[in-house]
Amino acid sequence: MPTLPRKQPEPSPAEPHKARQMAESFGADAQRYDQARPSYPDALVTRIVAGSPGPDVLDIGCGTGIAARQFQAAGCAVLGVEPDSRMADFARARGLQVEVAAFEAWQPAGRTFDAVIAAQSWHWVDPVVGAVKAAHVLRPGGRLALFGHVYEPPTEVAEPFAAAYRRAVPDSPLNAQPARRPLDLYQAAYAKFADKIRETEQFNDPEQWRFNWEQSYTRDQWLDLLPTTGGLTQLRPDQLAEVLEAVGGAIDSLGGVFTMNYTTLATTAVLAGTS
Repeated sequence: MPTLPRKQPEPSPAEPHKARQMAESFGADAQRYDQARPSYPDALVTRIVAGSPGPDVLDIGCGTGIAARQFQAAGCAVLGVEPDSRMADFARARGLQVEVAAFEAWQPAGRTFDAVIAAQSWHWVDPVVGAVKAAHVLRPGGRLALFGHVYEPPTEVAEPFAAAYRRAVPDSPLNAQPARRPLDLYQAAYAKFADKIRETEQFNDPEQWRFNWEQSYTRDQWLDLLPTTGGLTQLRPDQLAEVLEAVGGAIDSLGGVFTMNYTTLATTAVLAGTS
């Protein structure tokens, strides 16, 4: 996550939704993002669909439509809301209906939905405004589902990445973080999502779901994914090259392939006063 320009106040790590420059940086290479980023566990999609009163889904921060296409394949009608027009254009080209706006400013125009989802995107939404607005656009019995992946590469890959990143971007606030962040930190973030949902007093008590899975990556596959992550989307070409060279060498030392242990976390709640 490169530092924002000095002329702008740097958002607190507790308020990532204020880092708009980063939040809207992922469309720099939308095709790479779509090809390299993993999809979501089928069991998660199935559980959300089964626990919603109907097939109409609003996808907040839909990006290129990775999650949306999975919900379409499960029989849902999906509308995406995406602040980056480049990502929205890519998603539209893949058959998704998308409206360009930040969710906080998006106008529902009286439309309501059976499920509101946010895949790897809720941390870019104001947590208070977002939860209230989600309640406003849900139908009776409607479900809010916020989910995303936790993926920290093995130490043999994570430590060379962290060292190269410190050299390439010495003034980045990310350098204060450990090379591998424990799952507990991410679970705490999803617990905070649940707290903000409770504060609206419009939802039944939120549930926390967890799905564990793994995926193997070759050197080329991982180096294709890395530039789509928030810490790297705004690096200069020379900075990015330095980081990728170090990570590539680390994966080569492992035989050119490694296994990533993924955890997909979800916070979900049903609109209160409904079954």
